[in-house]
Amino acid sequence: MESIAVWFAEHLGHVISAKAVVFIVSLLPILECRGGLLVASLLQVNIAEAIPICVIGNLLPIPFILLFIRQVFAWMKKWSVTRGIVEKLEKRAMNKSGALEGGEFIGLLLFVGIPLPGTGGWTGSLIASLLGMDFKKAILACFLGVLMATVIMSIVSYGLLANFVY
Repeated sequence: MESIAVWFAEHLGHVISAKAVVFIVSLLPILECRGGLLVASLLQVNIAEAIPICVIGNLLPIPFILLFIRQVFAWMKKWSVTRGIVEKLEKRAMNKSGALEGGEFIGLLLFVGIPLPGTGGWTGSLIASLLGMDFKKAILACFLGVLMATVIMSIVSYGLLANFVY
């Protein structure tokens, strides 16, 4: 993920504004706010400006995923060209759904909030939708999880950990 974030910073950072790059990266699956904060740090965007940009960018796709992904997947399964991709995504999401075993809400919050590879708002909302989780619970868990991941990644990306240690 770090190499992708560096690529965005190097290739788009000189073409469009740094804040726009941070927003775009935060919108993308896999990268999300974690990648957005890395890019913000690389492009020297002030942390106070970077955090809201990353959170908004990361949260924007979540309600749409929760509300529409099952219909989009059903539509995509009608064609052999996209059927395999959808089935692979569903299988991958359901394999990760075991992380929600400790209770849907807390499990989803921790799944989205602990910045590990393959976790985050996109995957968390996909899992919540495929499991038929209540929309309000899922959106709140994803929102709080994104905030948690943002705090953790802010500490890591901006070297704030050194301020706490020393």
